[in-house]
Amino acid sequence: MKSFLVLGIVIGFLFIFVKKIQSKGDKDMVKQWIKDGAIVIDVRTKSEYAEGHFSGAKNIPVDVLPANLNQLKDKQSKIVVYCRSGARSERARQILQASGYSSVINAGGLSDMPQGN
Repeated sequence: MKSFLVLGIVIGFLFIFVKKIQSKGDKDMVKQWIKDGAIVIDVRTKSEYAEGHFSGAKNIPVDVLPANLNQLKDKQSKIVVYCRSGARSERARQILQASGYSSVINAGGLSDMPQGN
């Protein structure tokens, strides 16, 4: 019985790990989308944004994102979202997709963003 419990826990952790990897965008794709003019959104707090951010990124904290969707172009625009670790940007990606935005990538954290922008 204990072995089934341990197996279940291991499978659960693997599922979460794989899901997190799948939700983060490919770095080359993120870089290409930015080069092609994607909207870049930093979903961290205003104070985190003020401490440093990706050049040209809009700051729309994830907790106020639903109320600020009017700041974005049409729903077919390419959008790259990032935060500190990738968790809030994943939530932002889900919010945007649920709101009809069809091309959204979770780039992960600020440290995952392309360098030399």
